[in-house]
Amino acid sequence: MASILTIIISSVFVNNFVMSQFMGICPFLGVSKKLDSAVGMGLAVTFVMTVASAFSNLAYTLILVPLEKEYLYTIVFILVIASLVQFVEMVIQKISPALYSSLGVYLPLITTNCAVLGVAVLNMQSGYNLVESIINGFAGGLGFMMGIVLFAGIRERTAHNRILSCFEGFPIALISAGLMAIAFLGFQGLV
Repeated sequence: MASILTIIISSVFVNNFVMSQFMGICPFLGVSKKLDSAVGMGLAVTFVMTVASAFSNLAYTLILVPLEKEYLYTIVFILVIASLVQFVEMVIQKISPALYSSLGVYLPLITTNCAVLGVAVLNMQSGYNLVESIINGFAGGLGFMMGIVLFAGIRERTAHNRILSCFEGFPIALISAGLMAIAFLGFQGLV
């Protein structure tokens, strides 16, 4: 139980994919203008990370290792992730067309989100079993969601503030993201 708690705390706070490892920056910066779309993207990434962790672990341990083709893990993981993102895209389009249109091009970009591939590779390199992989994927997704939702809240608040014209828009967003990353450095000694 202690190792599972360590995995959760590490994935959400200490080794947060966005704030500490700087993975998944494209959807983080692109979808964080509105809180609603940030929550939707966070949920989609959390789902894809969790399920991709499970299927990647199964593909690695049940197919690649017995066939002694472990070197193909990157290709297999990308195929698993691409299939899952297509599934998520179809589900969101049917369930919530408004969310689908607000996520726009960033929804299919989950396929190329290096945080999703990163969690699958990290699970394999750490030697996690299926349960630990699923927990790490879910916690990594929660960390991504926490980061993007906090950042969306900051961006919504700064949109209504008076800012020097040279800092308006993307520059203040990068400064805010940098300050958030510095704040997450405070968790480094936790685990």
